Amino acid sequence: MSNLVITERQVKGVTILDMSGKITLGENSNALRIAIRQLLGDGKTKILLNMGNVGHIDSSGLGEIVSGFSTVNREGGSLKLLNLTTHINDLLVLTKLLTVFDAFENEDDAVNSFNDEASVNEPLRSAFTV
Repeated sequence: MSNLVITERQVKGVTILDMSGKITLGENSNALRIAIRQLLGDGKTKILLNMGNVGHIDSSGLGEIVSGFSTVNREGGSLKLLNLTTHINDLLVLTKLLTVFDAFENEDDAVNSFNDEASVNEPLRSAFTV
């Protein structure tokens, strides 16, 4: 695994980016940044990063994920992680970033979490009239 390959797919209104390769300084981390910004430009704000086939991530790659998380949140969306490898999970634990991200092992649970989130954020409606 060397170059980062990103494949986009849609499941129940959630954009899943299936990634394979390395997320490291240079073109690989730039590719992730570009992909996330393109999704936001297209109005896609529910983003799930499938990390199951990411063989390595360095500090620049980690920084790019954090930056993407912040950018998506600023646009009113959510970015979550799926299928963390042992290496990536350990890195997120060590940096205490695992407390920042919603991370899932099961794709259905991850996708459904976006819909659960939407119902929690809906405005409350009064059940009575004055």
